Amino acid sequence: MADDFKTSEVGERYAQALFDLALEEGALDAVRADLKGLKAALDGSADLRRLIGSPTFSSEDKGRGLVAVAAARGSTMTTAKFLGLLAQNGRAGALPGVIASFEKKWAAHTGVVSAEVTSAAALSHAQLAQVTSALRQALGKDPELSLRVDPALLGGLKIKIGSRLYDASLKTRLDQMKFALKRA
Repeated sequence: MADDFKTSEVGERYAQALFDLALEEGALDAVRADLKGLKAALDGSADLRRLIGSPTFSSEDKGRGLVAVAAARGSTMTTAKFLGLLAQNGRAGALPGVIASFEKKWAAHTGVVSAEVTSAAALSHAQLAQVTSALRQALGKDPELSLRVDPALLGGLKIKIGSRLYDASLKTRLDQMKFALKRA
């Protein structure tokens, strides 16, 4: 538990430093795009996760690896230098926390609310527009949607905004009915 707190605190401090630098340089959106690409690379590559998390790799190796990934993705110089510094300071393992904290800081700065929408099937453009409109009206802010498809939901939606989860999926309703019938 203490390690989780330390990691989030470290990620928060580094994210604040990167956010302030990107804001000062006028590269806030570019750095955010770089970090989103890095998050996708981390999610898709077990080798990259192993590189940043394993103590068997030196800080120099981690730095070279992260900078190479950033260069291959066409990242800004600010992001590449930041990744090198993160690894040099022995904090490469905090990168997922840094990305999450940076995203929260960006959202607070721009007034955009991130929402993760999970549906049983891919949403059409009309359905997506309706969800966006409903969220805009409910939140009073523009939502930035990340879409996922989970056939196990059977129907309906799950919408996660921050730590809140709004579950209107058919699977959950069926589970609730099953539980109510067992209690009766």
